[in-house]
This record gives sequence, structure tokens and C-alpha cells, in this order.
Amino acid sequence: VQLTESGGGSVHTGGSLRLSCATSEYTYSRHLMGWFRQAPGKEREGVAVIWTGTGTTDYADSVKGRFTISQDNAKTTVYLQMNSLKPEDTAMYYCAARAGGYWYDSLVASTYNYWGQGTQVTVSS
Repeated sequence: VQLTESGGGSVHTGGSLRLSCATSEYTYSRHLMGWFRQAPGKEREGVAVIWTGTGTTDYADSVKGRFTISQDNAKTTVYLQMNSLKPEDTAMYYCAARAGGYWYDSLVASTYNYWGQGTQVTVSS
């Protein structure tokens, strides 16, 4: 399973970035897809997830109303649109995929089978 992330960068507080995660059609259609992040010295935490078969989504409380996860079926790509960015959003962001067809613990990193290489997001004040 290959997950290829792109779109990270550096912005000021209040700025926006869009992350992309491209994968194969097999992975895209049969796995729960999620975005996670890890700041230095902190545990990896779930940010947003999407079940591409139904479009069902879930978000961490810390990003609700600011981040949006979406999908492009033709490109088998999942996106994370991040608006109103804050310095505390600074982290390495990872795309992940989980097999098994279940929804519970969808924001728990340890339940995911496959990971991308990560893309850095830095928000300065």
C-alpha cells in the first residue's frame, strides 16, 4: 500500500494549506483513510478521517470548523483543507489507511495499518 502526501509548508497564523494523499484505487475504495499529526515530543493524534465509500467523516475536536477532509474519486486522492491555522497546528502530518471495514476508534493512530512518509506543516505567529 502506497500513500503519497503533498502540500505541506509554512504559513502565518490564520493562513490556509491543503494537503493531498494519493493512493491506489484498491486502497482508496477498501480502506478507511485518515490524516494524523505528530508534533515534537507529542504522541501522534488523529485529525480527520473519511470513509470514501459513503463520504462519512469525523474530526478531532481541536480542528472542527477549521479543517475539512474530502475525496476525489477520479484521482483516488484524499484532501485535508486546513483553514484558520494556528501555531499549535504545527506538526508533521501523515496520511494513513486502515483495513477491516469498521468505524470505531477511527481517530486512533494505533489502529491504522499503512502510513505515508509525512509532510511538514509549520504555522508561525
